[in-house]
Amino acid sequence: MSDTAGGCAEPRTPVTEAEVEALVRGICFKTGPPRLLGVEVEWLVHELRDPRLPVSPERLEAAYAALRTVPLRSALTIEPGGQLELSSPPAASLMECVGTVSADLDAVRAVLREDGLLLAGLGHAPWHRPRRFLREPRYDAMEACLDRTGPAGRGMMCASASVQVCVDAGYEEPGPLGHVRRWWLAHQLGAVLVAVFANSPIADGRPTGWLSTRQLRWAQIGTGRAGAPVLDADPRGAWARHVLDAPVMCVRRDGGPWDVPRGLTFRKWVRSGTPGPPTRDDLDYHVTTLFPPVRPRGHLELRMIDAQPGDDGWIVPLAVVAALFDDPEAAETAYRAVKPLAERARGMPAPHNPLWWDAARVGPADPELREVAAGCFTAALRALPRLGATTQVVDAVGTYRDRYVARGRCPADDLLDELRATAGGTRPRPPHPHGKDTPS
Repeated sequence: MSDTAGGCAEPRTPVTEAEVEALVRGICFKTGPPRLLGVEVEWLVHELRDPRLPVSPERLEAAYAALRTVPLRSALTIEPGGQLELSSPPAASLMECVGTVSADLDAVRAVLREDGLLLAGLGHAPWHRPRRFLREPRYDAMEACLDRTGPAGRGMMCASASVQVCVDAGYEEPGPLGHVRRWWLAHQLGAVLVAVFANSPIADGRPTGWLSTRQLRWAQIGTGRAGAPVLDADPRGAWARHVLDAPVMCVRRDGGPWDVPRGLTFRKWVRSGTPGPPTRDDLDYHVTTLFPPVRPRGHLELRMIDAQPGDDGWIVPLAVVAALFDDPEAAETAYRAVKPLAERARGMPAPHNPLWWDAARVGPADPELREVAAGCFTAALRALPRLGATTQVVDAVGTYRDRYVARGRCPADDLLDELRATAGGTRPRPPHPHGKDTPS
């Protein structure tokens, strides 16, 4: 479930436009009974003694070298700015997914703690400017491409972290668990998830005016790279057209820097054959350079949730999404709850529409988003026991609802409250990613 290339066959034969559309349709929406679940948890890595202190590249490299010797069931990858990501294997149940990732995180934290480092659950780095850690052709090309639209790309690459939940695409047939309904639900419910889990209101040490600065950065990147297709009754066709008409980020080379073309969509590349006709492998790689809020990869990857505070904060969005997508009764309730929100999107694709902008800027303080979120959390709490969730997980979701949703708040409000409370001092204490006092 990570962004590494692969999944398509290796033959270096050119693909036609019709082949591209057929491949995308066949690979990106694999329908069947919802039965598997996954999560990708990204973390910023901070100094244990003071989160404001930058961690040197040498210390990060040493810590990650030690982590590579630790046996994990989840895939461990490093993001361009040094963020750490764990991607679970596909799980047959919510509790299997929670158990696997929790055990792996315990092992990772133990190694980092020996080096005086901790995992910080924040959607965007509050104190440090984006800084590249990885120097690889992919990220060099990505940086060059995204720099054309401003600094937001570097913030996304090097200063952001998220909880990405992966659910099955759904049944071929219509109904609460049908793939057309789930695709539509993911884009409308996505705005609610942005709002209730917003946790990135600070950048460069000051408030940005947005509760989810991470989501703001994604929106600033632009529609071609980080936008969704227009929603219609044929998700496969809409996504295939989107892939063909999206700009090519880079053309890979065996040696030297990769080309970063201007104005070259994949459709134009196929038709012109310049520079060199694209192959099936090029198509597969191209898809990994598109970052919509919901990405179909055989399953649906929900990418809009900020990283959450606390060691186990990631479990709440995972549990809520699993309940609202995989329990038929909860899925129907969520569908009806979010339906009125569609009017606020004005027919514009996510996240570049008023609904998503309001969700990222003001969060659950928006009365309509708050009301919908409350209904969805209630439905999720009823469904979780049916999915085999433990009392501990159900209680965590209930506590989150009472602390945040019922009060029209989100974790970003806690960070802003603490920042305001300490702003009068000579050395303000930064909000701690675990909601505790910063260790001395």
